[in-house]
Amino acid sequence: MKAKVQVLSLESNISAGRRVKDVVLKALIYLSALITILLLLGLIGYIFYRGLPHVTWEFLTTQRKVLEDKIGILPNIIFTLYMILTALVIALPVGVGAAIYLNEYSNNKGLVRFIEFSTETLTAIPSIIYGLVGMLFFCQKLGLRSSVLAGSLTLVVMILPSIIRTTQESLKTTPQSYRDGALALGATKWYTIRTIVLPCTIDGIVSGAILAVGRIVGESAALLFTAGAGYVLVTNYFRALSTSGGTLSVMLYVYTMESGEFSVGFAIASILMILVLIINFSAKAAKKRLKKIG
Repeated sequence: MKAKVQVLSLESNISAGRRVKDVVLKALIYLSALITILLLLGLIGYIFYRGLPHVTWEFLTTQRKVLEDKIGILPNIIFTLYMILTALVIALPVGVGAAIYLNEYSNNKGLVRFIEFSTETLTAIPSIIYGLVGMLFFCQKLGLRSSVLAGSLTLVVMILPSIIRTTQESLKTTPQSYRDGALALGATKWYTIRTIVLPCTIDGIVSGAILAVGRIVGESAALLFTAGAGYVLVTNYFRALSTSGGTLSVMLYVYTMESGEFSVGFAIASILMILVLIINFSAKAAKKRLKKIG
């Protein structure tokens, strides 16, 4: 009886100690989350506080005029959208197709592991190295010079590994029973992938696209070597591909580091954040629509 009382007392002491640890750990988790949120809100608020007062209609709808000492970023907004469109149109089909092959068709496990290791390594390479390689290959070897197309192709090489990995990991989370059930009912492998597996991986594909857009919008080092810092308005998309064009992030660097226009830099940073938010919300809306269609 005495031994039983001691065991119960020990269990109550252990459970009390565990409860204290749970409370402490939960408090640390909430504190970490609160610090992260406050840092994020503080950063966004500071950028908007410094930048939004300098964002005017003229600033958004005109181009830079050196002789008149006027600054406008309309060409740079358009060049940024051109590069996002061009890079995603090339990288998304290639990246998703590569992920489908690696996960659904390839039987060579050694090759799959090698490609996975290679893509993970490529995501860690500094962007300036991509810029140097893009300048040597796309601009000089292929003769594209500093242009939107050369910059977009460099961005494709940069974002392709992340799209492949996110899509591949999403494909791995799709239950194998879905595939087996469809094949047992007489569906072909491609029909199963197209109608069952891919709709289940929409989250991963959209996440990869959002990460890719974030890297495209925030990239400046690689594009300085490949796309240049042009600020002449070109509304024709196909003509713009062969034109030197500076994205918003490139011009932010140019205005702040070369011209000392920090107010313009904060204004461009505000526009960049608003643009990324719009693209992210649009991607999430498209994801919901695709899920309903699927």
